[in-house]
Amino acid sequence: MLEYPWHAGVWQRLAGQDAFAHAYLFSGPSGIGKRALAERLMAFLLCQRPAGSDACGQCKACLLLAAGTHPDRFLLQPEEADKAIRVDQVRDLVGFVTQTAQLSGRKVVLLEPAEAMNINASNALLKSLEEPSGNTVFLLVSHRPSQLLPTIRSRCIQQACPLPTPEQARQWLEARLSPEDRALAGDLLEIAAGSPIVALRLHAEGVLAMRAKVVESLKQLLKQQLSPSQAAESWNAYPLLLLFDWFADWIHRILRQQLAGNESSTEPADMAKVIEYLAQKAPQARVLDLQDWILAHRQKVLNKANLNRGLLLEALLVRWASLLGPG
Repeated sequence: MLEYPWHAGVWQRLAGQDAFAHAYLFSGPSGIGKRALAERLMAFLLCQRPAGSDACGQCKACLLLAAGTHPDRFLLQPEEADKAIRVDQVRDLVGFVTQTAQLSGRKVVLLEPAEAMNINASNALLKSLEEPSGNTVFLLVSHRPSQLLPTIRSRCIQQACPLPTPEQARQWLEARLSPEDRALAGDLLEIAAGSPIVALRLHAEGVLAMRAKVVESLKQLLKQQLSPSQAAESWNAYPLLLLFDWFADWIHRILRQQLAGNESSTEPADMAKVIEYLAQKAPQARVLDLQDWILAHRQKVLNKANLNRGLLLEALLVRWASLLGPG
């Protein structure tokens, strides 16, 4: 099981319980290790010979779990990436819950991400949460618990998962980067909003080179050396949510400078001059309008709305360029 140092206190409280609840909801921002914490608890609950505050890793139950064939473990997640968890999947889960445990007398259900359930699936899950059958423990993992039905949240012990401190994040990330890449840790953590797990994944995907191209395109756009459609087309391979995260951050920084004065020393180095320039030149009302538009469409991206990617990016860039336009 993966262990993260910033979860040490939470884990000691979880593993030290005399009795376990029938349902837990692990919540917090994406990329802080919630799934790993839930899997660690699942292994501990299913282990036949727990060693102190962890699963032994050697008993029959631990070996079956490691092989993915434990009969008392049920994993519920979208069948395809970015798709909903359907009611038929939850009905299969209900059938599992009604069965008798085959090994150590306990069954464990891991559901992630819980907010991926559609309304019918959520309602189907409620009965099992209200009247758990046998010794079954539900472990729900959610990046956005506010999107869950209140009745689901109320039937779970809610466990907020802590973020790492800046020092913990940097130490963890640097330990997993090659010596020549460790100097990039600060930039990666800034792009990943402080999550070392996300930073490591983005580094593997070449995020710094990607961001450099995006920033250069924006500078060319403001100088009218590149059209919005050309820039949008050049970003076809870039994750849409990541792009909207960056724009949401940049527009917030522009507005903050306009309201609180010059804070360029705190801005990301690659966009500091652009942010400062737009904060000085763009009408505040136009910045506020663009912020509202970016946040509204970022939410649509999060909700997996059926969007035309090319047209959406072009609209974003037209609005960005118009920050300095006439009127």
